Amino acid sequence: MRVRPRLWIVPVLTVLVAVAAALPAFSRPGSGAADRAGAVAPAKAGDARRPVAHDVVLAVHGGAGTALRRETTDPRKEKAYRDGLADALKAGRRVLRDGGDSVAAVEAAVRVLEDNELFNAGRGAVFTEDAGHELDASIMRGSDLAAGAVAGVRSVRNPVSAARLVMEKTRHVMLAGEGADDFAARNGLQTVTQDYYWTQRRWDELVKAKHPGKTPKATKRHPADEEITGTVGAVAVDRGRDLAAATSTGGMTNKMAGRVGDSPVVGAGTYAKNGTVAASATGHGEVFIRGAATATIAHLIEFGGRDVASAAYEVVVGRLPRLGGTGGVIALDHEGALAAPHSSEGMVYGYLTEDGEIVTRLFPDESSSGG
Repeated sequence: MRVRPRLWIVPVLTVLVAVAAALPAFSRPGSGAADRAGAVAPAKAGDARRPVAHDVVLAVHGGAGTALRRETTDPRKEKAYRDGLADALKAGRRVLRDGGDSVAAVEAAVRVLEDNELFNAGRGAVFTEDAGHELDASIMRGSDLAAGAVAGVRSVRNPVSAARLVMEKTRHVMLAGEGADDFAARNGLQTVTQDYYWTQRRWDELVKAKHPGKTPKATKRHPADEEITGTVGAVAVDRGRDLAAATSTGGMTNKMAGRVGDSPVVGAGTYAKNGTVAASATGHGEVFIRGAATATIAHLIEFGGRDVASAAYEVVVGRLPRLGGTGGVIALDHEGALAAPHSSEGMVYGYLTEDGEIVTRLFPDESSSGG
């Protein structure tokens, strides 16, 4: 396996500095059945500034980007997406029912998504420009703002668990590259070779990205739409009303080796603070970093007196597109109000309510957006 110099950690540190600088600058501009994986509660058009659900204890997302269309989506593909989201929610539900905390719940949910090759995280990670795989993840605990992250890992089966280890067993927030891989292995996490992440679907996406001219014009989509789809995340609130969030990704197809997006960056792709919000983002990572997306949602709630839905909507739909990118976020407050705005064409997500009901949303007519 080719080992890159440790000097590539410098861009990661630059990313963290950029987020810290963006926080003050990104100011507000002027004026049912427990196991029903297919359960759907359609949101009405135009209500994206209101919560999509109440009494939620856990929510997950499987990425934002090009929308799945009901009329063109194969039923088997629809079932695979709904089952994937539902399986993650069931894993988190088991943790919460057994008295586990919100951190354990989001880790359990994200691990299931990482093991599902349908999503761009863990097993289904996309390829870098040199046909490798570099994965990122983060996790945050709302009770004390503890956080952990890994970036550019190449041999960890479940990066979210490595991120939790960083949070709980080191004095650091982020480890990157070879050091993060070694740390995970020393602490007993399962390691894999690069071929574990290889899937035909992701390989085809890399070939397409490298040879865009061979794609028929009639079927072309904007490259970013394809590349951002699939990042996964989870947010939860437990019996003690403690919040937690986690995010994991393989990044963007054909990304430069060493590129790090928003998913492992606290305040950009992940944020949790008791009394405000637990948020996990998906989309054009560079824009979410520049806009300090998830931290800004929390600040609008804490200092601006906003509710979770209007704060999330303002950031994701009102602000980030002006920086040149789109995406979505799942944002949960301590009372169980869930917001899921997205400025991209679509976002797949699901949630678990206090009474055990699981709801999944795939298609545009099932969820609210800024459109």
